[in-house]
Amino acid sequence: MPVLRLPTHDGRLERHATRPPRVWHRQIDTFDRVALSAVHLVSDPLANGDPWTTPAIDWDATIRYRQYIWSLGLGVAEAMDTAQRGMGLGWTDARQLIARSIDAARDVMGAVLFSGAGTDHIAPLPSVTLDDVIRGYEEQIAAIEAEGGRIILMASRALKIAARSPDDYARVYGRILRQVREPLIVHWLGEMFDPQLDGYWGFADHAAAMDICLAIIADHAGKVDGIKVSLLDKDKEIAMRRRLPPGVRMYTGDDFNYPELIAGDAHGYSDALLGIFDAIAPAAASALAAHRCGDVAAYNDILAPTVPLARHIFKAPTQFYKTGIVFMAYLNAHQSHFTMVGGQQSARSILHLVDIFRLADAAGLLSNPDLAAARMTSVMKVHGIDG
Repeated sequence: MPVLRLPTHDGRLERHATRPPRVWHRQIDTFDRVALSAVHLVSDPLANGDPWTTPAIDWDATIRYRQYIWSLGLGVAEAMDTAQRGMGLGWTDARQLIARSIDAARDVMGAVLFSGAGTDHIAPLPSVTLDDVIRGYEEQIAAIEAEGGRIILMASRALKIAARSPDDYARVYGRILRQVREPLIVHWLGEMFDPQLDGYWGFADHAAAMDICLAIIADHAGKVDGIKVSLLDKDKEIAMRRRLPPGVRMYTGDDFNYPELIAGDAHGYSDALLGIFDAIAPAAASALAAHRCGDVAAYNDILAPTVPLARHIFKAPTQFYKTGIVFMAYLNAHQSHFTMVGGQQSARSILHLVDIFRLADAAGLLSNPDLAAARMTSVMKVHGIDG
């Protein structure tokens, strides 16, 4: 096993001996939880353009990664926050990404795919109106449905500006939910992921906001497949889960407490729509298969070592978690480079990336330790560190 020297937080270099990768087992084709991975975007590092302002996407590598996720039995949540939606990926490119993914899914038996519809093509200016928001949602939904896709209704920065009361949220969501073809997933993205969404649903207090969201879902339960809650607070998620109408799923977006929330309790459980599943996909699939077989001990044994990695990748400022997700893809050879749309590879420090390497190794998530160590060494050298 390769050995390298890694920097520590007190300025030293210490010897790190990598571990053998864990062997993942998946004996069944179906899980007893719906499991969607919000997946990342692969940039094109050789494109001739301004990487901060003009997204350059490696479409082939991007689609290959979605095919990999489907091969593990996981579903794909497309063009979401993990794909840098609103942080480098605009609607024009997101629309193409969604169309390409829907087309690719047709070639994969049983592939599950939901795609994000939002209002990110509308500038969130003080002059934006509720009608602007409605038209924006309708435009993106129509484009996705025309391709045959299913919808994740993303939170809207424009709606946050335009709304003057909780009733305005009810008006907009009610209008959209009444007209979608198939039940969709509503996404409540917390301010820790996007500070511009602080006070969504009309209240900064999450308990009051939850009441509004639940009332909207109750009024349109037949058009809601589920609600994805990204608040990083398991108690709030559980409280909301227990109040959902029958048949409406809770999709956990809690990248800190997902093993417990997916396993559930005597009152119910959460399905999964998680960005961390991108980074831990083989472990997630293996754990869910064990759970489906009734082996709760194996489920916990697999996922427990992934939690420190997840909490590190999603640590504050949480909106920069995408850097860690892409770094994991680079370490595990799902892409040949560590560059991101918008130059977001620079959003985390070298010490943050080194800790990702250590934690991924501890969880058995480095599929090829020799290659991962070589790539970690290369990244350190760019930062002036000879490992």
